[in-house]
Amino acid sequence: MINFIKKLPAFCWSAVMLLIIFFPSGLNAQNRLNDYIAQGLASNQSIKEQNFFLQKNIYALQEAKSMFLPSVTFSTTYTKADGGRTIDFPTGDLFNAAYATLNQLTGSNSFPQLENQSILLNPDNFYDAKFRTSLPILNAELVYNKRIKAQQVDLQKAEILMYKRELVKEIKTAYYNYLKATNAIKIYQSFLKLLEEGERVNRKLFENNKINRTAVIRSQNEVSKINASLTAAQKTEESARYYFNFLLNRPLTDLILTDDVPLLPAQDNLLLNDVNGREELAKLEIAKGINKNLTGLAKSYLIPKVGTSLDLGAQSFDWKFNQKSRYYLLGVSLEWNLFSSGRNSYKIKQAIASEQGISAQTNHVTQQLLTELNVRRANLQSASAQYRAAQSQLKTSQTYYNDVTKLYKEGMAIYIELLDAQNQWVDAQLQSNIALFDTWISLTAIERASASFNIQ
Repeated sequence: MINFIKKLPAFCWSAVMLLIIFFPSGLNAQNRLNDYIAQGLASNQSIKEQNFFLQKNIYALQEAKSMFLPSVTFSTTYTKADGGRTIDFPTGDLFNAAYATLNQLTGSNSFPQLENQSILLNPDNFYDAKFRTSLPILNAELVYNKRIKAQQVDLQKAEILMYKRELVKEIKTAYYNYLKATNAIKIYQSFLKLLEEGERVNRKLFENNKINRTAVIRSQNEVSKINASLTAAQKTEESARYYFNFLLNRPLTDLILTDDVPLLPAQDNLLLNDVNGREELAKLEIAKGINKNLTGLAKSYLIPKVGTSLDLGAQSFDWKFNQKSRYYLLGVSLEWNLFSSGRNSYKIKQAIASEQGISAQTNHVTQQLLTELNVRRANLQSASAQYRAAQSQLKTSQTYYNDVTKLYKEGMAIYIELLDAQNQWVDAQLQSNIALFDTWISLTAIERASASFNIQ
């Protein structure tokens, strides 16, 4: 196969070399980029942190729902008292005279003499233990609170989607920048071999007195210049690899497996996208709903609160527990806020003002997002035009290089002309490489601006 390629004309050999540079993995490429995106979404620490907040909001919603269910509490009190206020009860004064008469009539002492009593008001050695079951029957505050908690869950979900979409954009951009750098390295390496071969040939020709020293010195300088450019490209590739691995939350020096360099896809569908799917607008819409429910919450004072409770317990002195100590107490409560010096009306006005502010902000953000999308579309069209121009320049410079190569071999062109043709050809390859991936990066920016990438 190698011998066959060597026998090809210069133009065909150059085309084969370009295919090797731009399609290093062959035709059976795997879509590794989507795998990297899935890995990044699964391992990103910021998204994990946002998922914790989502779980917190879900628990808050479950708590709000549980407020409609009955609650049971147990409470007990025990009091030990001495001193304090008393009630005097004249027991002796009331009964002693009658008891004395009864003893005379019966000839016995069956009726003792009593002393006046002083009863302590504070209960001494007294306990009260009970189970209380409470259930709200009518409470508008609980209804609005549950709605708000549910909307906060949706708000956090939109926040997570926004984080994911931004991460996808960063991963794709970093991936294309890495491919841009690796392909630039391959272009420089291929050109370096060509220059080193030219330097070797020029040195032999100089040793045989066929050319002067100028061609040798110029070829050496070109080799040094390309070596410097190759080193810079390798450092760029290293930085791109570090950042890409950072986004995937893995060791910075890990190897990146890449797909074939993609051709430009059809752009018509992307240019038709709008901003209706942006999570920023979804968040504002949810926030508008939350403010609407906050307004309802502020107005809920107009509706009375009705609840019921049931106490099952026992109370007695000296820790006695019997049929007489046990009791139940069923109650229904009603609370209605009739007057609060205008505080409720002020809360309502605040909620309405916040709702109006969210509406105004939604209009402003929508215009911002539309402006961003239009700018991204213009950038894509510009990048596509630059890529087509670069492809045309690449074909022209390749043809020019092949022609000058033939003339140089026939002795009809000097080395400086050949070197100029080589430089034009390699510059065209580099510009085509840059324009190709700048177009893909512009497409990625449109995906982000229109929220068209399928996160699921």
